[in-house]
Amino acid sequence: MVGLRGVSTIRALALAAGFALAGCETAGFVTPPPDYGEREPPTGASSANIQSLTDVIQRNPNDSVAYNTRGAAYAKIGRYQNAIEDFTKAVQIDPNFAAAYTNRALAHRQMREDGLALADFNQAIAANPKHAPAYLGRANLLRAQGHLPEALADLDQVIALNPEGAQAFHARGLIYQRQGNHAQAITDFNNAIDRDPFAAAPYQARGQSLLDTGKYDAAIEDFNAALNVDAKNADAWAGLGVAYEKQNNKAKAMESYSRAIAVDPSDQLARDGLARLR
Repeated sequence: MVGLRGVSTIRALALAAGFALAGCETAGFVTPPPDYGEREPPTGASSANIQSLTDVIQRNPNDSVAYNTRGAAYAKIGRYQNAIEDFTKAVQIDPNFAAAYTNRALAHRQMREDGLALADFNQAIAANPKHAPAYLGRANLLRAQGHLPEALADLDQVIALNPEGAQAFHARGLIYQRQGNHAQAITDFNNAIDRDPFAAAPYQARGQSLLDTGKYDAAIEDFNAALNVDAKNADAWAGLGVAYEKQNNKAKAMESYSRAIAVDPSDQLARDGLARLR
């Protein structure tokens, strides 16, 4: 049993780190690419959190939640092997701890160990068939591997379990977009934006579908919305350049392509655009 002091410490550290256990739709400590965010750099506060969690574990060595929380703290600063060790300890203590399996899967993904990640997502779902983050994580992995029907099935399940979550709509929209079904993709991006209007990725994705369907004014609005959230988004700058080029606005197109290259000199879409316009 965890003492009251240990429980309070774990909850306080989780909140201080901005971390949510993988029981919510965000699928844990990291966001599988290409979704909503980047890992934060190491900070003194993160090190202090890990030390405090270590103290909790020393007082409660059989507390699976403490190991899972410390594992997430390790993952947050990029120490994925340490994170995997903690998640492994958590599931050894509690073999039905779906969130810990999901978090370990996400850590394996960061280490490019996709086979191990898939096995852990499957284990999380076997432990708790209603654990939406495991379906979301597995769907993102399957989508990256090109297994689109299987990924769609998992995303449908996430939405059924958590219809107010944004990420599953965004991820499903990306699949529809890849299949050329832009109408359905835009509907899903709309749903993602309605649920999380401060995330850049759905605006950028919707902008791409609007661009592909010839709705250039609306695409420009969406790329600008994405850039308002993240001004260092090279893909959004390049997409904005294409939209302006389609409107024969050479000056704004060149400016947008140049901004994309300033962020990412290897951005081929922007480099090709500048070459055409010059």
